[in-house]
Amino acid sequence: MNKQVEGIIVSSIAGFYDVQTSNGIERTRARGIFRKNKQKPTVGDRVKIQLDEHGMNYLVEVYARTNLIGRPAVANVDQVLLVISAVEPEFSLQLLDRYLTFFSWQKVAVSIYLSKTDLVSAPQLTEIKQNLNYYAQLGYQVVYNWEDFAQNLATIIKPNQIWTLAGQSGAGKSTLINHLKKSLKQKTAAISSSLNRGKHTTRTVQLFRIGHGYLADTPGFSAIDFTPIKINELCNYFVEFKRVSSSCKFRGCQHLKEPKCEVKNLVEKKQIKQSRYDNYLLMRTEIEHGRLPEYLK
Repeated sequence: MNKQVEGIIVSSIAGFYDVQTSNGIERTRARGIFRKNKQKPTVGDRVKIQLDEHGMNYLVEVYARTNLIGRPAVANVDQVLLVISAVEPEFSLQLLDRYLTFFSWQKVAVSIYLSKTDLVSAPQLTEIKQNLNYYAQLGYQVVYNWEDFAQNLATIIKPNQIWTLAGQSGAGKSTLINHLKKSLKQKTAAISSSLNRGKHTTRTVQLFRIGHGYLADTPGFSAIDFTPIKINELCNYFVEFKRVSSSCKFRGCQHLKEPKCEVKNLVEKKQIKQSRYDNYLLMRTEIEHGRLPEYLK
């Protein structure tokens, strides 16, 4: 007798979908209706599957997603663990702000992990930590020690939550996931010194059980496209801008040349980081031009 159960797609390969159910993992295929409707099931999707006693299991329904993030994509992400390297690739506040703004737009919480701290000098590390203290004050969790984080991660991730790694290629995501789940043997690769970018070493997405939730390992990507964001909404994705914007003179203030703008006032007082405001202006320019700047391609 056929029966239907619900679960989460934890991996996808060659047209097959492994679905984690309450009874374990079931390998399934998608019904033709998905192709007809141009709907592609994705890792992270909450789904309904039909179990066949002869072993012919099928996806019959994909539930509505809260988001779709990454390349290749993960659906229904609850939290991003953003891996930013201290060096190789060089630490970049601009890149950090791009990621944080993008995920703010996607309504996904972010924790920041600084990798490769052992490869920089003490003065360099101190400077980086001083910069990251600003983000910690904004409410972002900043992690420097993966051992402590790994010990607590199983209890931090709530039941059925999906966390995904993100960050520039070569920042050390696969190395981190090796630490977080020692049974994994993800391939790691040396940085490409000629491009100062990492070689993509992770080519598929898979969800791994961490406590009662899931962690996804995804390929790194350095280019984030802001052009779908409405330009007059961009300021809302800078958390400190949004918090104080009610004190601006004009409703809907874009924090440009408007008089009595509280954001610009706090930038002048150094209570809002100058680099955050500068990066906001760069992102506005990118959206206005409708394309990624050449120096970020």
